[in-house]
Amino acid sequence: MKSHVQGFCELVRYADDFVCVVRYAGDAKRIERGLHNRRLKTRLRQAKLRENAAIEDIDFQSSRGLDKAVILSLAQCEWINRNQNIIITGPTGVGKTYLACALAQKACRQGYKAIYHRLPRLFEQLAMAKGDGLYAKLLDKTAKSDLIILDDWGLSVLTESQRKDLLELIEDRYSLRSTIIATQLPITKWHEVINDQTIADAILDRLVHNAYKINMKGGSMRKKLNKVPTS
Repeated sequence: MKSHVQGFCELVRYADDFVCVVRYAGDAKRIERGLHNRRLKTRLRQAKLRENAAIEDIDFQSSRGLDKAVILSLAQCEWINRNQNIIITGPTGVGKTYLACALAQKACRQGYKAIYHRLPRLFEQLAMAKGDGLYAKLLDKTAKSDLIILDDWGLSVLTESQRKDLLELIEDRYSLRSTIIATQLPITKWHEVINDQTIADAILDRLVHNAYKINMKGGSMRKKLNKVPTS
């Protein structure tokens, strides 16, 4: 009888230990999820994405030249592991920025650091940084991000200073980091905007040849979304 009681007591202790292990594992998973969510929020906040975009919300039904299989493949982020680039071209309002931000948002979810820049505004920031003695720091910070979006590429002809800034940035990232370009300007027109044959050749050589090219088509999505109903 005594041995049965001892056996029962040991069984109870084992059961208690098992329950503790299960509870600990559950707590550990909750803590891990909490840390993951906080880190993701930090990455998204630092990315400063212009659009609250997600791959899951992309409209593949509209005739915009998007290949769903290609986009979903890019959403796996292997191209970032390979330090490749993406160039998104197309008319205004077709959704280039949204697509770029959706890909960057997915990269953040995968643990990468991303940052969004309108290229004209970035040139302004770099010019001010030169006067403040912070040029190298800003360039280094931008260059080290796993992924950067350069939006509104080619809106106007670059100045000599802007050409050099752009080359420095692209050179620092070449074969080390990934870049998404969003632009209305076809790649064949980039030389005209960069406005220097040698520098244009250097920039295109570092950006274009290892890039996925997505040419979007169709009318403005903004007009469709913001269309005022008529009575």
